[in-house]
Amino acid sequence: MNNTRNSSGADSVTRYTLAAIEHLLEQDSALDADQLRLILKPQREIIVEVPLRKDDGQLICVKGYRVQHNDARGPYKGGLRYHPTVDLSEASTLAQLMSLKTAVADIPFGGAKGGLAIDPKQLNNRELETLTRNFIKALGENIGPHTDIPAPDLNTNGQIMEWIADEYGKNHKDPLAVVTGKPVESGGSLGREEATGRGLMIVVQKAALEKGLDLKKAKVILQGFGNVASNAARLIEKELGAKIVGLSTSQGGVFNPDGIDLESAQAHYLANKTLKGLPSVTWMTNAELLAQECDILIPAAMEKAINEDNAASIKASIIVEAANDATTAEADAILNERGIFVVPDILANAGGVVVSYFEWLQNLDRVCWDIERVRAELSEKMTSAYEKVSSVSRQRNISLRLAAYVVAIERIAAAMAERGY
Repeated sequence: MNNTRNSSGADSVTRYTLAAIEHLLEQDSALDADQLRLILKPQREIIVEVPLRKDDGQLICVKGYRVQHNDARGPYKGGLRYHPTVDLSEASTLAQLMSLKTAVADIPFGGAKGGLAIDPKQLNNRELETLTRNFIKALGENIGPHTDIPAPDLNTNGQIMEWIADEYGKNHKDPLAVVTGKPVESGGSLGREEATGRGLMIVVQKAALEKGLDLKKAKVILQGFGNVASNAARLIEKELGAKIVGLSTSQGGVFNPDGIDLESAQAHYLANKTLKGLPSVTWMTNAELLAQECDILIPAAMEKAINEDNAASIKASIIVEAANDATTAEADAILNERGIFVVPDILANAGGVVVSYFEWLQNLDRVCWDIERVRAELSEKMTSAYEKVSSVSRQRNISLRLAAYVVAIERIAAAMAERGY
């Protein structure tokens, strides 16, 4: 997930969306331009003041936000994050990205995002639980299994989702289906922890096939080593046979053109909270790692990791965006000019929300899928999404990013028209 706030994130999403709208209008003059541009605007912005009596007796009020971007295709869906930088602008941008992502994946959800403007590390467990429950009380009827379904995001987890479901269940039916990302023991789905990483692996496989790259000879760099990057690295190596030659954390990266032992890297990181000192690798900055020789580069950490300052130095032939907003609009233009094949975030990292959808379905139906079914259904959804976007890209001679936005906007606009928005 993105851990930083930057107003230009909204600019890049808006620019990509406007470019897709202009492309659609050029292709079909009968389309309603005003209706298409409605997709830029959220349907509802909710701001609440959430009180908390701390253990020292102090009463504080925390700003809470929930932006519900578009529900033409189904209930709003998106994460809740707890971080001091959470605000209406950030939530609005990320909610729009969720609408686009669910549309590209072709699952019956819209997009939402929100959270609390607080550092949860400053609260003890009781205070965190009380604040969460008070937040859900403040949101009231604005969330629900058929209205808006939150999920974990930055600094939130399965435990917090359990508290939300429990609080919601005090006055409502179907409490399990009100959130996703719950522990398996509490109604969560098998395969959720690896979902985004597995989705990335599927997309990497499809992109390599399209570009004629033999994955068994391919070298892959991942910027990041959190849940998404570590799962993606493991699966890409184990199931696709590619060689992982670069990894990083916020402190810096490690590189070995002959390959990195992932088990040793994981053990070293767990023991030392850093990859620095890992044997048989070269330690370098994150910026230096992005410029190393590889076939596939997967930015899986910070937003805007690829920008106009470093786009010209990237040597990968394929980039698969695991992080949201990984590439600035200026850098995207440079990459396109250089012929680098970019799989955009709204397609590449959709595996997480796809399995969230599966969790929601299981909760509503009171069933539990086995891991084989979850993986098979995820593979089908991700493959279908990739092939649709790739087909539009080839047919219209446009980039994969523009094609992904075109597919998403066409689907959202069609649903809006059908529902009379």
